[in-house]
Formats: sequence, C-alpha cells, structure tokens
Amino acid sequence: MARASTLPDRFFLWVDAVGGYWVCLGDAVVIGRPAAGGDTDVPILGDLAQRHASLRRDGEGYLVEALREVRVEGKLVSGVAALRHGNLIQFGQGVKLAFRRPHALSATARLDFVSHHGTQPSVNAVILMADSLVLGPKAESHIVCPDWRGEVVVYRQENQLYCRASGPLEVDGRKTREPAKLTADSRVVGDWFSLSLEAMR
Repeated sequence: MARASTLPDRFFLWVDAVGGYWVCLGDAVVIGRPAAGGDTDVPILGDLAQRHASLRRDGEGYLVEALREVRVEGKLVSGVAALRHGNLIQFGQGVKLAFRRPHALSATARLDFVSHHGTQPSVNAVILMADSLVLGPKAESHIVCPDWRGEVVVYRQENQLYCRASGPLEVDGRKTREPAKLTADSRVVGDWFSLSLEAMR
C-alpha cells in the first residue's frame, strides 16, 4: 500500500517472537475457501463454500450470518446468531474457530483456530479490528506478548493507522514521537518490541 490516507481492508501483522495475525478492518468479513478473484475476506484452507459465512460488528457486539452450514456452540444457525466471548463456531463439517472479545474496553475481536485448519500464509489468529488493537503481556490483550514490558496499541483515527507505546518509537527507520502514523507496510521498533505490517497483495 502506498502512503495514502485510505486504509486497506486487510493486512498481516507480524509480531517478532510472538507470531503472525490476519487483521481485518471492515465491519463485516466473509469467511470461506480461497478462490482466484474471490471476495472472501478470510480464506480458510478447508471444506467450505467460497462464501460460507459473514461476521459483522453490530454496535458493540458481533453477529454471524450463515450462508452455508454454521454451528455456534453446537447449535445450527438459521439466518443470524449473536456471538459471545468464548463461543465455538463450526463452519461446515470440521472448520472450528473460537470467538474471543478479551478486552472489555475494545470492540475488537479475535478468531483462534481450534481445528487443524488455517489460512495461507499461515497465521496464529484472525483479528477483527474495531478502533484499537492492544498488544501486551496481560491476558486481556488482543495479542498476548508474554515477554513485553508494556502495551503497544495500534489504533485508527480519521481513516489512518497509528501506534502508541511507552518509550521511544522508530517507524520505517525514523525515530518518531507519538502518535506514530503507520501504513500497511510499516516496520515499528521500540526498546523492547518490534513488529511489521504487510499489505495483502
């Protein structure tokens, strides 16, 4: 992505010594199997329809819309169902993800793979990012980074991505003060952490 004011719908977040994450910024995302030229936001390598289900933020909550077979906590979804922290969602016969809303002050959610399925490239989890994404050592962080000394927050404001942390930051090789503006290809380094954003191409 060029250094422009428009955010991408999706990007990868690679957190050094922690893992990789598929970050979706849209209020609604389509889950399904990968297909050339398809409009699936989260393509999962599994026995799914190309457009299997849609997850969307509804105010402070989340809904899942079944376009094909979907179960929440083992119950077949007919139409739309509300999601709660800790719910197990099953798409088709075997693709299982856990839905989590770990941070009480953020509408951002996380999908963790429970079954052996995943995305390509492989990531640890899918982040459904609302206004902020919290990384840090606490259990309520969206991305738990056990060895970090504090929190790093990626947030959006006026259709831009920013980052804040305690201590000095270096973004794309330049030392900066908060708030640090990001693009979908930024590299962020602090005294005790480093992470990279990568635009999906």
